[in-house]
Amino acid sequence: MIRQEDVYRIGRLGKSHGVKGEVSFLFDDDVFDQVDAEYLVLEIDGILVPFFMEEYRFRSDSVCLVKFCDVDTQQRASELTGCDVYFPRALAAEADEELSLAALVGFSLIDAVSSQPVGRIAAIDDSTLNILFELEDGRLVPASDELIHHIDAQQQQIIMDIPMGLLDI
Repeated sequence: MIRQEDVYRIGRLGKSHGVKGEVSFLFDDDVFDQVDAEYLVLEIDGILVPFFMEEYRFRSDSVCLVKFCDVDTQQRASELTGCDVYFPRALAAEADEELSLAALVGFSLIDAVSSQPVGRIAAIDDSTLNILFELEDGRLVPASDELIHHIDAQQQQIIMDIPMGLLDI
């Protein structure tokens, strides 16, 4: 069984495309292409289910068309519309490049000075030039490279300097 902490969200499936079972995939992270993944994980009725890909082709820098194994009709592809798409953290760790922002969701934030946990990252706000970690309790912490000491992908922790008084706001 796939656990939520073993994957991270990389996008959502859109409408079906054509009659052979292709579906549009709106992605935030193209890690599936960087590591030559064989499958993606879809959330169906609250359950994480692996779907093996026959092929995919890019339509733009944030949309591709995916053909999943055993999804051979437009109707079957339509049933997948709106499903959140996840990627296994273990496969993402194989990528030679640094972790994407989406992969950091779920990591614990640790204050470098006190070595105390600050909170867990619930989301990444990259809507402005200054990227922010949104913690589960709603607090925002700047995701500046200058503040980050170390990212431990195995322990799912980010050790960083938290500016004094920032968490009191």
